Amino acid sequence: MAQAVVCIVMGSANDWSIMQGAAEILARFDIPYEVTVSSAHRAPQRTAALAQEAGQRGVQVIIAGAGGAAHLAGVIAAETTLPVIGVPLDSSPLKGLDALLATVQMPQGVPVATVAIGKTGAANAGILAAQIVALHNAALAARLRQYKAELAAGVERAAEILQTQLRAQHHDTSARR
Repeated sequence: MAQAVVCIVMGSANDWSIMQGAAEILARFDIPYEVTVSSAHRAPQRTAALAQEAGQRGVQVIIAGAGGAAHLAGVIAAETTLPVIGVPLDSSPLKGLDALLATVQMPQGVPVATVAIGKTGAANAGILAAQIVALHNAALAARLRQYKAELAAGVERAAEILQTQLRAQHHDTSARR
């Protein structure tokens, strides 16, 4: 297996069902990644070591998913100069709002790129990581352009289908008059 260029870390193994979305996107773009569990609160030394050693292992981007107080991405960002993408997870009675605020409200000098709460955020974290890696990888940049073109084509198809349905409804309404 190729050396990981993206590290996906989550506060609990229970978070994998959501964070797997980031892994699926990375796999789609043939980006090698690693996955692990660490906790800013329950294993702060492990988390610091993971962040400090990631670059030495060839990691270029870290994706950190956590719920509740969600300090994982911020603690990692404090310990590395690598880009860190935080994925707030919906794992508390506050439905992820607490995680979103904890992830996005970082002090000056310790940035964390923050995506949406949950599955959409995990997938977007994978895409953002791919875009960062693509800055120095022309083949990956081309695959990302193709992906964006596919998204646009999907919107065009949806618009055409909707227009066809609306014309049919209008025709049916006109015929009844």
